[in-house]
Amino acid sequence: MEPEDLIARKGDDPLRQLLKEDLDRLSVAELDERIAMLEAEVARVRAKRAGASSFRSAADGLFKSSGS
Repeated sequence: MEPEDLIARKGDDPLRQLLKEDLDRLSVAELDERIAMLEAEVARVRAKRAGASSFRSAADGLFKSSGS
């Protein structure tokens, strides 16, 4: 999925604004800080996704075992 596809589905949100920002005005240090913050956000989203997946698996297992 391309970033533009996500933007089109989500409408006006912070990601849309982030992708539109002019990076030319940022210093190397500011770019490094931005990368670190984005990597931290990716880690946070991955952790949330992993938790949701494990919750779903546990729920599926519970309903399968109780339905037998």
